[in-house]
Amino acid sequence: MQQFLRQYMLPIAMVIGIVFYKQLAIFAPLIPFLLFVMLFITYSRALLRDIRLTKFHYILLGIQYGGSILVYLLFFKFNTILAQAAMICVLAPTAASAPIITGILGGNISSIAAFSFISNLSVAILSPLFLATIGDASMESISFGASVLIIFKKVFPVLLLPFILALSLEKISPKLHEMVRSAQILSFYLWAVALTIVISRVTMFISMQKNTSYTLEFTIAAVALVICLLQFWFGRKIGTKYNRTVAGGQGLGQKNTILAIWLTQTYLNPVASIGPGTYVLWQNIVNSYQLWRKERAIRVNK
Repeated sequence: MQQFLRQYMLPIAMVIGIVFYKQLAIFAPLIPFLLFVMLFITYSRALLRDIRLTKFHYILLGIQYGGSILVYLLFFKFNTILAQAAMICVLAPTAASAPIITGILGGNISSIAAFSFISNLSVAILSPLFLATIGDASMESISFGASVLIIFKKVFPVLLLPFILALSLEKISPKLHEMVRSAQILSFYLWAVALTIVISRVTMFISMQKNTSYTLEFTIAAVALVICLLQFWFGRKIGTKYNRTVAGGQGLGQKNTILAIWLTQTYLNPVASIGPGTYVLWQNIVNSYQLWRKERAIRVNK
């Protein structure tokens, strides 16, 4: 039963989120708390001495920023909203849940934790000015300092505090720390619950669109799919060179779509938020496939 759930939990969670979006969307405030607990469990496996920035991380960061500019320029001549949607799908920082999936897939948690920190920190500092320059909102609507502070409040309690707590617990109570460390499967089930809620929010947002012609919306969703697949592919290719295949794929491919949607609706055309809104579907389909492959490999090797 547990093997079945590990293989199919994410697609089941997505289907439930889509079908029951009206009932589940009200639980959105629980997402930060779920992520906090998940990361606390996951970070209990990380080693402090291994969490350091390397050339591998800087290459991923360069692709995150260089790639976002490139796709914006590529699509701008066709449609501004499409260009904004494509750009934010690349610019968005690594998801807080990336270390969780990395751990389940047998990747290097310390490496993805380090990149998650620097990815979110850099976006918090640079994105308000960058997005306000190309977006529909003026800098008068929300100041640079206020925007940075809001992002910090949204991102860093979830990213940093679980890490500090996990390290502190290891020093204070090694026995309790080992109990938490051995409960990694719990983080996966919590992530499935969080994913169900996230998908319900995305479904509700898309259902509220009043446009009678969905050509642009479908185009944005298709572009988000291509970008998602390319980022996972490039990330894994780069990661392979540094013995960080899983971490590379998750670092570039799994995005903080909740933050990306907020940034889009604050600085860009709100319709462009369909990009990160559908990206969350694509990235979790990719992760579901990776989990299925891993479980199949385990069965074959038994």
